[in-house]
Amino acid sequence: MNRPGARAARPARAAAPRHDDRRRTFPAVPPRAAADGSFAATWWGNAWVGALERTALDPARLARGRSYAERGHVDAVTVTPGRVVAYVHGTRIRPYRTEIRMRTLGDDGWELFLDEAAARPEHMAALLDKEVPHALEAVEGLLPAPGDLLPDCSCPDDGFPCKHAAALCYQAARLLDEDPFVLFLMRGRGEGELLAELSRRNAARSAAVPALPAVPARDVLAAAGPVLPLPPPLPLPDGPGRPAVFPPDPHAPDPLALDLLAGEAAARAHAFLATGHDPVAALTPWQDAVRLAAAHPGSGLTASTRALYRDLAHALDRTPTDLARAVAAWRQGGAEGLAALEEEWDPPAGPFDRARPVLLAAGFPSFRPRRNRLSTPSLQLRLGRDGLWYPYESDHGREDWWPRGVPGADPVEALAELLGRERTPVTSTRTVLPPKE
Repeated sequence: MNRPGARAARPARAAAPRHDDRRRTFPAVPPRAAADGSFAATWWGNAWVGALERTALDPARLARGRSYAERGHVDAVTVTPGRVVAYVHGTRIRPYRTEIRMRTLGDDGWELFLDEAAARPEHMAALLDKEVPHALEAVEGLLPAPGDLLPDCSCPDDGFPCKHAAALCYQAARLLDEDPFVLFLMRGRGEGELLAELSRRNAARSAAVPALPAVPARDVLAAAGPVLPLPPPLPLPDGPGRPAVFPPDPHAPDPLALDLLAGEAAARAHAFLATGHDPVAALTPWQDAVRLAAAHPGSGLTASTRALYRDLAHALDRTPTDLARAVAAWRQGGAEGLAALEEEWDPPAGPFDRARPVLLAAGFPSFRPRRNRLSTPSLQLRLGRDGLWYPYESDHGREDWWPRGVPGADPVEALAELLGRERTPVTSTRTVLPPKE
């Protein structure tokens, strides 16, 4: 397929696409391998490839052309009505000028295409989203048929098509995948021209729909007579209802997660109806995860609860042990208990300092102070910002503190409750902190 004088032409390399509606130039596509044996990714791109492959007389040349396209041998591609042109690199130093010609769509064909495209809103939406509705496949002459693609190349190979023309055809399929308006340009109409005509037809179709007669709202209300009062609100139930039972289904979400979501929604709705406030809205994601886990049995009881702890901890980049310790603090004192676990601060000196001699007088060992904490090798008291003392325990000398027992305003009471012993009748001190600013 020789063209006189074509060898002297210089290859046209485009750095960026150029678009003047009737001529578009696309830069060379970098090498890439086709996936799953299918070169194109869309049904219209595959229709183009199918027309090429059913036209080819030599499968070997076709395979070489596909390999050329995959390895990036095709330079910038220029598309105009009825023609696709590019320079394709072969075994020689100079690339070959290659083109694919096809007939353009006539006026009757474009009228059918435009009528079909404007007939349904979803067709318009698909085209604007760079998709070709399957309904437009029926427009005769839009998609190429076998024998519709006419290759030409400046190489000495007389194959039909030669490997360079086959490479250009395969590369054109990739352009069609990215933008189906390239196919419409090949058939004779540019993108701007088509969109303008589709908009005009859509507007004309909308204007042809008869408008419904308008009725003022005041006339409707006047004819209806007096407005009846709304029924009284339903009484608030004593508590949130139980969620439905969600049986396991391989195609549905985890039933434990569904039960958790449904139960949470019911509890929050009930609280909002009762108080006008959402008790969860002000919590951080970590506080909310701890609250959710604290509402279920301990981490070692059931497989589903262990999975809940694992998933919540993973979602917040924590360990299940971190979550279990935080759950113990939440069960001990809610959000204030969690704050006592995670926050060190400097309390007022007077009430905090008076706690140590009172503990000694009650028969407890000597506690060493550190910020808001009083510690022995196995016992600890943490003063919260709410003025309560939170007891903690650890194995002797390990510094692995876990919340235990019930917090109290008196440090002696808090430890006595933890150790299960009677409070020693001494004059104790209750910690009274200044109000929060």
